[in-house]
Amino acid sequence: MKNLTILGSTGSIGVSTLQIVDAFPDLYRVVALSAGKNVDLLLKQVKAFRPKVVAVASEADAEKLAANLKGHDVQILSGVEGLIQCATYPDSQMVVAAIVGAAGLVPTMAAIKAGKDVALANKETLVAAGPLVMDEVERQGCNMIPVDSEHSAIFQSLAGQRNEDIRRLILTASGGPFRKHTLKQLESVLPADALAHPNWDMGRKISIDSATMMNKGLEVIEAHWLFRVPASQIAVHIHPESIIHSMVEYQDGAVMAQLGIPDMKTPIAYALSWPQRLPLKQEPLNLTQAGRLTFDEPDLERFPCLRLAYQALEVGGSLPAVMNAANEVAVEAFLQNRISFLGIAGLIEAVMKRHQREELTTIDRVLQADLWGRQEARTLIDGGLK
Repeated sequence: MKNLTILGSTGSIGVSTLQIVDAFPDLYRVVALSAGKNVDLLLKQVKAFRPKVVAVASEADAEKLAANLKGHDVQILSGVEGLIQCATYPDSQMVVAAIVGAAGLVPTMAAIKAGKDVALANKETLVAAGPLVMDEVERQGCNMIPVDSEHSAIFQSLAGQRNEDIRRLILTASGGPFRKHTLKQLESVLPADALAHPNWDMGRKISIDSATMMNKGLEVIEAHWLFRVPASQIAVHIHPESIIHSMVEYQDGAVMAQLGIPDMKTPIAYALSWPQRLPLKQEPLNLTQAGRLTFDEPDLERFPCLRLAYQALEVGGSLPAVMNAANEVAVEAFLQNRISFLGIAGLIEAVMKRHQREELTTIDRVLQADLWGRQEARTLIDGGLK
């Protein structure tokens, strides 16, 4: 029996994780849950899975939850301290880090420092603080197992191989809903259009990131830190069928790939059960029906966010944290119709150009860079940047 903490239990990854737990009750038990503002769903999850501790964003939501859980043996917490207590709960053996955005950094780092294994679905943790996080993983001797389908595919394709034999990591990308749009067409994209991903069922923020290809840029940075491979050896291929989830090319020319239907339950289950596999009741991949598998180079003119992510990784230091912070503000502004779709990349690039790189030696320095990026982005928006 493996005891789990799920940070971000009401998001798409959290919900899918709980479905796996429900399917394998003899293997997994939930001891801690956290959520943002979706108290109604969290309430149902608490009643179904009976964790020992839960955390929500605000004290008011904690009081609302407590009023509806009278008679239940559960500790209810709030704020960042509540997240940290969930992440470091003594009975928990693995933390599923599924909080969206930079908000997941502090509790994920706390879990690592407590020696917990981490199933990482929060790529922003490594984007903002990759060297600090991975150094702490090594120091604690815990496991960090990727949940993102692309990084899970690479993780699986590297099994039994030597890192020094890697020629390239090849991250695949669906291309999102606008892969065939012209720049002119992208000028008039609306939030509802960008949220309609053709292959994956994801949350709002990740859906917009996929549409701009910033999601793939963040994944390039994540792959760099997870697998200790330089940016020059990380490629991105547009693969609209989303059957091959990523590949590893070795120095002898061999290419290892992981294939499967586009369903996040597979990489989640692998992270929970590694090095074993769970007998999921999933639709099997039928390659005879899948048809041709196609690949294209990404267009950095139409999707400059990918270029900006490579640039941030090359410069390093505080710039990736600033870029990520600016992106989070830009996505929120786009969803509120305050900036255009193309304005997302424009805002991020403007913030990056204004930033003076600093070395990141502590998590506090990362949080300061994150705050600077957010403030600068909001100042530009308020100043009329579209």
